[in-house]
Amino acid sequence: MNPTDSAIILYAIVAAAILVYLPFTVVAYARFQVGNDNSAPRAMFAQLPPYAQRATWAHQNSFETFIIFSAAALMAYVTGQSSSLATGAAIAFVIARAFYSLFYIANIPLARSLMFGIGTASSFTLFVLSLRSISSSV
Repeated sequence: MNPTDSAIILYAIVAAAILVYLPFTVVAYARFQVGNDNSAPRAMFAQLPPYAQRATWAHQNSFETFIIFSAAALMAYVTGQSSSLATGAAIAFVIARAFYSLFYIANIPLARSLMFGIGTASSFTLFVLSLRSISSSV
């Protein structure tokens, strides 16, 4: 594996992990606007403005997709994927997920769904590339 490709895949995992918390910064801002109640943080969800509720959902979805992407990216790393398709898929996931959160918070459902699809396709691509390299070496 080209050292640059392996670094890109690993940096994409780190970037995706950071992006999980990007929407939560919006939630934190809204919590301070309505008054933060640390004794019952989940109970105040209904008091948050709609954009902050959407940010909460984006944050939760980011955890779900990160689990899948990190498994796919680690498989690509372990199987030595060094194609431009593998690195492109890792980069595309990170970009799509950044825009996913922004579109979710801004309430642009069609664009959000498109970004979700691109992120899912990126993870699927990494899985397929990894499995193909394993089956060709058997």
